[in-house]
Amino acid sequence: MTAAALAPAWRVRRRRRVADTVMAVLLVVATAIAVGLLVLILGYLLVNGLPALTLKAAQGAQIMNPFYWDLNDGTRSFARRFSERHPQKNYPNDMQAGVYASVIHYLKAVDKAGGATDGKAVVAAMKAIPTDDPLFGKGYIRADGRKIHPLYLLEVKKPDESQSKWDLLKVVATVPGEDAFRPEKDGGCALSK
Repeated sequence: MTAAALAPAWRVRRRRRVADTVMAVLLVVATAIAVGLLVLILGYLLVNGLPALTLKAAQGAQIMNPFYWDLNDGTRSFARRFSERHPQKNYPNDMQAGVYASVIHYLKAVDKAGGATDGKAVVAAMKAIPTDDPLFGKGYIRADGRKIHPLYLLEVKKPDESQSKWDLLKVVATVPGEDAFRPEKDGGCALSK
């Protein structure tokens, strides 16, 4: 079976996981409101799921994420371009931004390696070139292949704090890349040796 044939099934399964996450959080919120307690940390909720969840239900919940469309001028510019081309005018989530940034970095490495025919040379170039893009900022790729960049603790805004449909989160804290990921020496990856 081809990747193209599998793609629709994968998308359906992914949508179900997101819908299941939204429904589970709504259930927790309803229960917490009934009990008078609500502190949520959402481990797997993309920005695209928040409109369905609603700010009223999710307000105060916290999400750890490497990207948010409203972090700086570069992320805002990318989000506008992305939304203009998206059939539902959605704003990008961290995975979509990550694909964009990784392809840009890959193409820089292909240029440095003198072409894409030698995969080892391209990977070596990707690790040698520091990453620096408007979506994730300055970073680097370690010997074990882990991309190091900051992570952001984001909090869902209250409904009266939001200025637009996609104005959903605010930055609570920034975790430097060196602190955000397991140290390379503790990973046990053969590539690090």
